[in-house]
Amino acid sequence: MKKDLHEIIISALEDVKAQDIISIDVTKLTGIMDTMVIASGNSSRQVKSLANNVAVDAKKAGFTVIGMEGDDVSEWILVDFGDVILHVMLPTTRAFYDLEKLWSLRPDDRPLNADAEAEAAMLGSPPIGQD
Repeated sequence: MKKDLHEIIISALEDVKAQDIISIDVTKLTGIMDTMVIASGNSSRQVKSLANNVAVDAKKAGFTVIGMEGDDVSEWILVDFGDVILHVMLPTTRAFYDLEKLWSLRPDDRPLNADAEAEAAMLGSPPIGQD
């Protein structure tokens, strides 16, 4: 029985002692992917090792890595499997970008010009159409 890609990713991360592994179902937020997995490594070397271990294990199981970015710097490496995207980061980088919060936001029902009105209010300008 073929293992699920998500299971392979989590197992490969755990094998190299990834920290704070989370999975986010983003099917209702984007058509680009279904799942985002985020994990942390304690050093650039560990971040690179985590990403490489996932790529190797996934390839062994018959999955294709569409792309890998950031492995030259290794503070944030993205591994793209199509339906599943993996982000492996240093804790400081992860805290700064806070992808968990960003991808948990839900679109709201505000009118399209609500952002322009909010920006005008912050700048002290009257709202659009109110001079």
